Amino acid sequence: MTPPQPDSNKGTILIVDDAMDMRVFISALFRTNGYRTETCREGSTGLAKAREISPDLIILDVMMPGTGGAMMYKSLKTDRRLKQIPVLMLSAVGQRSFQHYLKMLNIKLEESLPDPEAYLEKPPDARHLMDTAVQLMDLRKG
Repeated sequence: MTPPQPDSNKGTILIVDDAMDMRVFISALFRTNGYRTETCREGSTGLAKAREISPDLIILDVMMPGTGGAMMYKSLKTDRRLKQIPVLMLSAVGQRSFQHYLKMLNIKLEESLPDPEAYLEKPPDARHLMDTAVQLMDLRKG
């Protein structure tokens, strides 16, 4: 039996994570549920891909080599065109630690960065990840 073809009306999800197994898992989860997915393994290529495809949702890891997820998040939320895209942070870094990082970063910025639209810790429960992502995309569509 062949998996369903992605339905462009359902939405496009950009997955940015340095762990190949996590990219494959998340991509397979969403593709088998009819979503289009794009994957990147670090923040600078993820940011370029976000600019290129303007996804409906970005699933972003915090800790990555090179331009990590925290810096990509900052770039997304300070970009006039990209800041409206919901971001679901998915990381082994605890939510409280990431919120503390944002708080420290906001001290240096003219305009404070908002908290991510959702934050889940690894390893994710597939159903909870899917439900959270769908809810974020539905809110964006209005």
